[in-house]
Amino acid sequence: MLVTLAGVLALVGLITGGYYFSMRPVTLRIAVGPANSDDVRVVQALTQGFAHNRAYVRLRPLQTDGAVESAQALADGKADLAIIRGDLDVPKNAQAVATLRKNVVVLWVAPAGKGKGRKGAKITKITQLAGHRIGVVGRTQANVNLLRVILQQYGVDPAKVEIVQFPANEAAEMIRNQKADAYLAAGPVNSKITTDAIAASSRDGGTPTFLAIDSAEAIVQNHPAYEAAEIPAGVYGGSPARPEDEVKTISFSHHIVARKGLPEPVVAALTRQLFAVRQQLMTEFPLAAKIETPDTDKDAVIPAHPGAAAFIDGEEKTFLDNYSDYIWWGLMGLSAMGSLGAWFAGYLKRDERTGNTHLRERLLDMIAAARRSDSIEELDQMQGEADDILRDTLRCFDDGAIEEGSLTAFNIALDQFHNAVADRRTLLTSLPQNLQRTSAQFRAAGSA
Repeated sequence: MLVTLAGVLALVGLITGGYYFSMRPVTLRIAVGPANSDDVRVVQALTQGFAHNRAYVRLRPLQTDGAVESAQALADGKADLAIIRGDLDVPKNAQAVATLRKNVVVLWVAPAGKGKGRKGAKITKITQLAGHRIGVVGRTQANVNLLRVILQQYGVDPAKVEIVQFPANEAAEMIRNQKADAYLAAGPVNSKITTDAIAASSRDGGTPTFLAIDSAEAIVQNHPAYEAAEIPAGVYGGSPARPEDEVKTISFSHHIVARKGLPEPVVAALTRQLFAVRQQLMTEFPLAAKIETPDTDKDAVIPAHPGAAAFIDGEEKTFLDNYSDYIWWGLMGLSAMGSLGAWFAGYLKRDERTGNTHLRERLLDMIAAARRSDSIEELDQMQGEADDILRDTLRCFDDGAIEEGSLTAFNIALDQFHNAVADRRTLLTSLPQNLQRTSAQFRAAGSA
């Protein structure tokens, strides 16, 4: 009983401990940058949302200088999650959790009134950009590489184009000062940075000319990280609307990626929390509405993490699904330990059990001796010995040296002994005293 109780308590402790360790909050490091960017603000909002909801997965932002550095932090194992650009080199150990946002590429030319003789006012096609200065909004090299991909698609040698980069917070001022003939910006369709930059090039009543990327499909074929997209008419405001009509372009995504080695249940929980808290943050933080599910197809540019795919496809495993094998093997181990403990306990009691068996045999011999006894004194002596045997047997039973079946067999033998003593005592009491002495002398002589 003690071994069984110990096994049950151990099992309960194992299940309770397993549940506690599996459900206690997990903190994941997420690399994101640069400072004051939209990505950083989104991650900060998610971090606060998870903490406020006491979610299973918590986030600890690691600020970097940009998407390239964030990707490197994930590759080096310094981060568990990272915000990366889909058109950059993706770490080999990165798997998609969600699409944070999609960015469209906007190419435009300042109106003639802003050019003061610059050739930028005559540019209406990408093929006409050769020999001109192009301003790129943002300090990241990725935007410069993106411009070169577009130019090469249209047969424009990037070496024949002067590229000037503007910090995002200084773009509007640079454009007002006519620092370039054409401009490129990449960001969400409703990006305030892009909107302000276009507005800055629309002063003096002029309207910027938007350059369509008509070969978007061809670019996508050669560079799978990009997608064909359209800039909606009037999305950047103004009167007349900017742009007046839809403009073909390309887009790329910023992804939340996880390290390949992260457990599936953790990433599944993270994905579930991500889309749950998104609804709560949309009113206060509109950028959260841009979060989308990743591509779970096997041929996706960035493969989805199995945990995220399980949540999206409705195949997320429950606690028992994830840990049933451990529970099963735990039960098997406890059963084996219980059997081993029972054997060892029996092994330690083997001498006591053997001694009790001898006492029971002695009790059986005493039954026959009681039936032949010729004196009441001898019966009393045997009765006292039987009491001692009973005491030893009960002690062995309490110690676990003998089982209940053995105790039952002993009780049967003890009852037979008591009956034999009682019958013999009645017989001897009914005989005259001289016959008792004669019978005892005769039996003694026969023994001699």
